[in-house]
Amino acid sequence: INISVFPPSNSCIGRYILNMQITSCGHTYQRCLGDFYVLFNPWCADDPVYMDNQAHREEYVLNEHGILYEGVHKHITSRPWHFGQFEEGILDICLKILDMGASYHHGSDRDHCWRNDPVHVSMVVNHMISSHTTNSIIKIPENNDYLKGTKPFSWNGSVPILQQWYNGRCRPVRYGYCGSLASVMCTVMRCLGIPSRVVTNFCFPCSIENPLGINEIFDCTGKNLCGKDKLWRYHCWNESWMARRDLNQCCGDWQCLDPTPLETGRGLACSGPTWVRSIREGELDMDYDGHHMFSRVNSNYVGWLSQNNAKRTKFFCDAWPCGQRLITKSVGSEQFEDITGAYKYEIGSVKNKEACYRAYRRIHPGYCNASNCHIERELSSLKNPFLSDSGINMRLKMANCPMYGEDVQLHWLLENLRNENKNLKFNLCAQIITYSGCPMDQFWKDSVNVTLGPREVKKIPLCISYSQYGPYLCDHNIMKVVAVSDPECGEVLMVSRDIVINRPPVIVKLLSQPRLKVPCTAEISFCNPLQEDMKNCVMTLEGCGLFKEPMTIDLGTLASNQQARTIVEFTPY
Repeated sequence: INISVFPPSNSCIGRYILNMQITSCGHTYQRCLGDFYVLFNPWCADDPVYMDNQAHREEYVLNEHGILYEGVHKHITSRPWHFGQFEEGILDICLKILDMGASYHHGSDRDHCWRNDPVHVSMVVNHMISSHTTNSIIKIPENNDYLKGTKPFSWNGSVPILQQWYNGRCRPVRYGYCGSLASVMCTVMRCLGIPSRVVTNFCFPCSIENPLGINEIFDCTGKNLCGKDKLWRYHCWNESWMARRDLNQCCGDWQCLDPTPLETGRGLACSGPTWVRSIREGELDMDYDGHHMFSRVNSNYVGWLSQNNAKRTKFFCDAWPCGQRLITKSVGSEQFEDITGAYKYEIGSVKNKEACYRAYRRIHPGYCNASNCHIERELSSLKNPFLSDSGINMRLKMANCPMYGEDVQLHWLLENLRNENKNLKFNLCAQIITYSGCPMDQFWKDSVNVTLGPREVKKIPLCISYSQYGPYLCDHNIMKVVAVSDPECGEVLMVSRDIVINRPPVIVKLLSQPRLKVPCTAEISFCNPLQEDMKNCVMTLEGCGLFKEPMTIDLGTLASNQQARTIVEFTPY
């Protein structure tokens, strides 16, 4: 007997058991024919996750390999990530996640009725990634302290994280960061049949008091002080494709889901799903967490100079807007795609202003009947005056693209816009910054007197040596250089630059043509770029379909500029 099962498009996803009952001669027999899984189907036009583009389905459902984008908006870096949604055992782990998170919205999972709705499924997965009180998948380290777990940036794929959670009796894996949280969620959603992708937002504000304003505070030396607000250099979240029946959508569209628990005014919480188009239009009352997502791409930056921890002064600066750039991996390519236009209209355009007015009225109910001019004045009050308003233009321009071990070379460009002399004293400093905007050690300070004649343009070279920044640089590889004028000279001017230090490359060269189940060799080389010995060097190799377990190679001590070469043999399976 051949049995075909055609589940309707509104079936609940999960594992089913198929039993056959036979009645013969007054006797009834039951036999289990086996089990099968029902998932969402983006190939089915009646399914709420239907996606009509085959290339997009191959990228956002079938592709097991992805790229995470990090760094700063002027220097974007990338790293590979293995989603592994089709690896053995991952589907059962994903269904276990739904079991553990079932009580999030429904208190009981006896009827499983919510499992045919991708909106509710995505909310449960979003909550389980890092917001569940006891059984979340990944834990984020507090105060960047990860000594009792795995370094957040050492993960290269979702499979080891999900396996460790499942085999560890569903206790949180220590530790992750926003990129690993969004990537694990992408794995789970793709495994369940929901098209998904990871998005990186550069200049991401995390404000507690004012949802449309982010404050950064500096002292007279240019040091970034630790305040309540944080300006993340980048932040990753997940987008999933589905038709929102709760919003009367007849066709699928991208929905934003942020699994990273962030301060929302009601405590730490994840966000979404939020219709991406509603964020762009400022329609914040029609969706989950719309005002949080809108503020994360549209907040105004406000910089303050703190004098003696009492008086605060707004300085003149040319601040980059929050949500400066949003990117994701391109379809069928390893390049990134800029999707900023999906979240916000061009800054300063009529549609952008209309969306901001609409959002402001919903975020601040007291302004629901305010005129556009009134709201515009309120928004303008949140911003810093431009440098050009002071008669001076400044910027810091990179003179090199520094790699770990190399000096940082910059050009400080100043232009006097007035027909009169300008005599200014500037304090300069460099400071380590984490990707989440936490200021760390200030390792370099200097002061410079600058005289500019009428309409004069001047270029001042700056150099920060490796010996100065090397002992302080952490896993984030980001530093901030600031030049701020002395308040005693009058108006306070500030210019800053975030700098990413590139990691030295690891070169992999295949020595034979790889074939399935046939041994293959590769040469892996790495050069010590420092002017000192590197001790206790360890190289870890991972490869989907190449190594069943990560391979660790002890390289010992590498002298300055020494090239380490090792031959590795593996058998593709």
